[in-house]
Amino acid sequence: MTRTEFEAEANQGAYATPVEISKPLGYNMDGHDHPFDAFAYITAGHIDIGVGGAVTRYGVGDVFRVPRGAWHTESAISEGVTYLAARRQPQAA
Repeated sequence: MTRTEFEAEANQGAYATPVEISKPLGYNMDGHDHPFDAFAYITAGHIDIGVGGAVTRYGVGDVFRVPRGAWHTESAISEGVTYLAARRQPQAA
């Protein structure tokens, strides 16, 4: 996926405007969840996302999604990572 395709998909999916996030070499976050849906596009380095015991590595040009409430881990131990992240808040009832 290209950056342009990512931004268009984020817009069509009702995500907020993507913001750039950088995590340094050695970044590691234990299990946690978010109160929003996350959609991200890797622009440099790589990140490992663990969900349900399975860990997937995402590199430049890859996208990942983490649904609201999904318990997951994040790490970018060997080189750090930079990505565009878009959040989608739950709809008000």
